Amino acid sequence: MTVGTGLRSTPASRQRRRGSRRARLVGGLAGVLVTVVVAGLVLWLSHAFGGGAKRTADKVPVSWQRPVVTADGLTQQSGVKITQVVVTGDGGLVDLRFKVVDPDRANALHDPSTPPAVVDEESGLVVHELFMNHSHTGPYKAGVTYYLVFNNPGNWVHHGSRVSVMLGNAQVEHVVVP
Repeated sequence: MTVGTGLRSTPASRQRRRGSRRARLVGGLAGVLVTVVVAGLVLWLSHAFGGGAKRTADKVPVSWQRPVVTADGLTQQSGVKITQVVVTGDGGLVDLRFKVVDPDRANALHDPSTPPAVVDEESGLVVHELFMNHSHTGPYKAGVTYYLVFNNPGNWVHHGSRVSVMLGNAQVEHVVVP
């Protein structure tokens, strides 16, 4: 008998309490496991089926298509040389950098009928919305490296992606994003 409480503690009652604690612990862990599995399944399905975006190669509007050139051909056609295409901002941004070789040809990049864009070659998704609508205005200068930062919705363009870069009146295909 326990002194002061008037209650009697038996080995059987202690065993029941221990058993109910184990049941609560096992139930709680099972609930957490089910929640993690369901959340993982939802994320996987949303990515696998595009999260509402179609995974087709016909996302580039016909009016945006440009002659395909090599990297050297881009320099001759648009007056710029691509220096890097990287994913930044924890995957939410694509940073495109280019060096101006011929400022007169590079000024064609300002033409609204040929907006700059990056196309993910696997999904066909066109990344063209500039982060905070920032773009260069005014004449380009020879030897200067400029940048365009695009929003990367759904992190479609990622490390290891192959992309097509559209600048001016030309497009360079199979650019690997490091």
